[in-house]
Amino acid sequence: MRVCLASTSPARLMLLRQVGIEPATRAPQVDEEAVIATTEAAEGRTLPPEEHVLLLARRKAADVAQTLAAEEFEGLVIGGDSMFELDGEILGKPYTPEAARARWQSMRGRTGILHSGHSVFLVGPEGALTEAFAVAAASVSFAADVTDAEIDAYVATGEPLLVAGAFTVDSLGGAFIERVEGDPSTVVGMSLSTLRRLVRELDVEWTTLWNTAGTTPASWNTAGTTPASRNTAGTTPA
Repeated sequence: MRVCLASTSPARLMLLRQVGIEPATRAPQVDEEAVIATTEAAEGRTLPPEEHVLLLARRKAADVAQTLAAEEFEGLVIGGDSMFELDGEILGKPYTPEAARARWQSMRGRTGILHSGHSVFLVGPEGALTEAFAVAAASVSFAADVTDAEIDAYVATGEPLLVAGAFTVDSLGGAFIERVEGDPSTVVGMSLSTLRRLVRELDVEWTTLWNTAGTTPASWNTAGTTPASRNTAGTTPA
């Protein structure tokens, strides 16, 4: 079964690789801020985190699925979006060292929730599209004894600048996290158990997605599709 990840997120790519799936990748062409602003204006309310991440995950996956369907691709397209909530406040990517430092000084000793939206499209013959989608959440508790010096050193690596919540659980930031409740992969970028359930809802067996590690199918790569094995460090998650 062919698989395309509708994201340039290194973390999501890593998760799929760890479970035997080597996808191609394509960056979705979605203006996230515009999508949220338009939806909230139309509904006259602020979207809660779980609706926010699900909406963006679905839009990203749909954008790539529709594009690939026009290119006669058949297979699965996977999209995701994540957002961290701390005491009712939504914390996205900090982008700057100053913001990341302030974020960590505020988060230490506290517990927040990582919301992750998932969308999977099955692209069938003649461009037929079928979607399954869901939201997963996991709580994250930060160590209370993280020092300012540790925060400065962590921020200096650049790792927390481009990830939701300004932390990672699977890399350098993991040492500053005391506890995760829920599917740990949710905190990394996608809940693998949720993803498997969605794939099965589309009548596709999860094990059919396994392919040779380190190999991107060359027979169906199309213009604008980046072989996953060639993604480079520093790519901004889509």
